[in-house]
Amino acid sequence: MEYVVIQVTLKEKFLGTGSGNLSELEGVLNKQAAQGYRLHTISTASAKSGGFAGGDRIQATMVFEKLR
Repeated sequence: MEYVVIQVTLKEKFLGTGSGNLSELEGVLNKQAAQGYRLHTISTASAKSGGFAGGDRIQATMVFEKLR
């Protein structure tokens, strides 16, 4: 089997709720699908940001499996 591992950091919006860059995650998923991969596993880890405009961060690690 052939696998690809990709990490994407999801950033909380400055105002409001939810992630400010879900389109980046969607782009990664669609790009890998177009190349013949499917999402096999996803895991997440969260971290607080201490910066002024910080906000929480979620690190998404995705494993894609090549379809045969």
